[in-house]
Amino acid sequence: MSTPQPSILAPVPAHSRYVTVDLPPRLAPQDVLARIAKMELPETVVLGLGAGFIQRLGKEIPGLRPFPALTGPAGSIPATGGDVWVWLQGEDRGELVHQSNAIVAQLGHGLTPTAVVDGFQHGDSQDLTGYEDGTENPEGEKAQAAAIVSGAGAGLDGSSFVAVQQWKHDLRLFKSHPQDEQDNMIGRRLADNEEFDEAPESAHVKRTAQESFTPEAFILRRSMPWTDGMDAGLMFVAFGRSFDAYEAILRRMLGLEDGVADALFRFTRPLTGAFYWCPPRKGSGLDLSALGL
Repeated sequence: MSTPQPSILAPVPAHSRYVTVDLPPRLAPQDVLARIAKMELPETVVLGLGAGFIQRLGKEIPGLRPFPALTGPAGSIPATGGDVWVWLQGEDRGELVHQSNAIVAQLGHGLTPTAVVDGFQHGDSQDLTGYEDGTENPEGEKAQAAAIVSGAGAGLDGSSFVAVQQWKHDLRLFKSHPQDEQDNMIGRRLADNEEFDEAPESAHVKRTAQESFTPEAFILRRSMPWTDGMDAGLMFVAFGRSFDAYEAILRRMLGLEDGVADALFRFTRPLTGAFYWCPPRKGSGLDLSALGL
């Protein structure tokens, strides 16, 4: 029986490692898929496949598409893509290094990841700005309904679509603003995490209120902070039963819906943007029957 990859619905861990792999022309995608099919993946690992990889296979997954490069009043959103994405979770950062090396080696001899980002838990699920992240996340059955495909048939049910963006914060700039202005940018008070009605229309909370869309745009966020030297930000990871809800939120944040840009863009920018399909799990591996295996 196929089920969702367990870590999609699990609580955010203490540490994460996000690995993106692009396959060189010398590697036949069918061979890589066969290797993935043989993998025994820990339940703490989520693996996703990009639209370009699926296209090279000559296959199609309904609903999977490339990440959209968008430009609006807030600026531009890059589309960087990737063939294979792996999200590793755990309590020991060193173990994640060893696990990621082993998984990449199984994909193909001599492969080097395109990108590797290490994430970590900060406080009580807080972004590095100090504000709690994911306050509107659905829970329980609602989380599964928002994040997991159902009613699509064998090989697809239990799968999920994930949007991945690495956002780089200018924390010095953010902290240079008075506290009330910081609260207005987010739309919640830092002191008690309460959303307030008098926040401006550009406040992030108002821009992204999932119940304010038609249809409602619920997604399951599993984001974590990251840092590399003096650079830092948020690794934004959002799972959905399709990409529709996430794209609606992103377009509104950019100001494409009504010309009002999300205040987040005053201090942070996305460096990457990618969409992946996360196949269902079967036994200790993945159900790849939707791709002919």
